[in-house]
Amino acid sequence: MTNRLEAQEYWAAGLLSQLQPAARNKLARSIGQALRRSQQQRITAQRNPNGSKYVPRKQRHLRGKKGRVKRKAQMFQKLRIASFMKAQGDRNTISVGFTGRVAKIARVHQYGLKDRTEREGAVVKYDRRETLGLINADLDIIRDYLLTHLKENT
Repeated sequence: MTNRLEAQEYWAAGLLSQLQPAARNKLARSIGQALRRSQQQRITAQRNPNGSKYVPRKQRHLRGKKGRVKRKAQMFQKLRIASFMKAQGDRNTISVGFTGRVAKIARVHQYGLKDRTEREGAVVKYDRRETLGLINADLDIIRDYLLTHLKENT
């Protein structure tokens, strides 16, 4: 994966250096948004970048109201919305990441760290659930955006 990304970076460097800064900014923003959409779709599908499913939540045995049917909620429902998952791009870099308080939650799950469940709660070791990561389809998205942009501007 990293070899393919490095090869793509080497291939595109000469072509991108010929673009005007405003055109590079526009291209970087559009690629960042496309990568964010790809990450959102992968989080919705509850998949790690390698294709495996997320480790399921641990079952909590809480007594609810009588007769209440509690449906199993998907993990990271709010993490994947655009107000928390930001895509940024300038003429040199593209980044997709989390902002605010949710960045800590995402980091704990991304690396499988320990964290408190509540302010005065117990410390729990979370399973590793990679919320961000590049897959081969993302590299194809980058290449396609580069080719489309270069074709339009030449």
